[in-house]
Amino acid sequence: MIWLVWRQHRLQALFAVLGLAVLAAFLVPTSLQMRHAFDRAGLDDCLPKASRVQVVQTGPGGPGQDNDLVAACKERADRFTSRFGYLGNVGVLLWFLPLLAGLFWGAPLVARELEHGTHRLVWTQGVSRTRWALAKFGLVGGGVVLLAAGFALLVTWWRLPLDQAAGRQYLSPGPIYDLIGPVPIGYALFAVALGVLAGALTRRTQAAMAVTLVGFLVTRIVVEFMVRPNLLSPARRIFPVAGTTMPNELVRDWIVRAGVYSATGRRLDGGTLGAYSSQYCGPQLSGKCDAGQGVGTYNQELFFSSDRIWLVQGIETALFVALAVLLLLAAVQWIRRRRLA
Repeated sequence: MIWLVWRQHRLQALFAVLGLAVLAAFLVPTSLQMRHAFDRAGLDDCLPKASRVQVVQTGPGGPGQDNDLVAACKERADRFTSRFGYLGNVGVLLWFLPLLAGLFWGAPLVARELEHGTHRLVWTQGVSRTRWALAKFGLVGGGVVLLAAGFALLVTWWRLPLDQAAGRQYLSPGPIYDLIGPVPIGYALFAVALGVLAGALTRRTQAAMAVTLVGFLVTRIVVEFMVRPNLLSPARRIFPVAGTTMPNELVRDWIVRAGVYSATGRRLDGGTLGAYSSQYCGPQLSGKCDAGQGVGTYNQELFFSSDRIWLVQGIETALFVALAVLLLLAAVQWIRRRRLA
């Protein structure tokens, strides 16, 4: 049965491996170029030191040695990102690869067999429905995990210099989080499992692809905006609205939520992230904000530090893998118990 499944899907596997090889042919040289420029700019030396400074002073009065270090390093980082930032924009296109795995691997896996009636031949040759389903799902799912793991490792390694230079901007806002670390593995496996179940239910390849597309996008949006920020309790940072204190942008924190708040805890900025100005201090608030004092308005950030981002990713990956397992088990049960012949 395993040999039969391999023969059925070896062409897909070949195209996937070739696609990964083509991707590597683009990513490896560009990453080596970025790493060479990164080292020449001295970012490998200054960023570890500058990123240890949590808060910087931006106004007059003598910035101090730490602030001078951060300012000099940020200038180098800005030059680096202005040169190579376009590569990060190109990399965002890779966001769709897990979805493509669901559309072109998962959705046709069962639906095409049912459309063409080829499943009947296998089931009349002494192969049970359960064995047939487990062989197909196991082999294809294992291949997807291996390819997704190779993709995740490659993209994470490729983006590392750009992400280090970008500091806090590398995760917030934007889809970069979805490209690095283990989460692409969970996304790809979930997309394939969703396509498999959709194919078993609809018995039509095009319908299964449509269900996979909508279901994948809806799930990803819900997780990104409603589930992910609540997987762990974020840390809290407060600094004045007016004055010279602001977070160091070179620290690779993931900002979950930020804005200007009143003394009573009411948000005043309408959703603007990282507002460091005194626009909310004035007569309408019955006073002045002198260096963040007066009426008590303040900036607040809820964030995950860089070392906790990988824990968040691990939890989210486990969530999508669990969803994938449940979807595959549901597909096996449906194939076992329903009249599909």
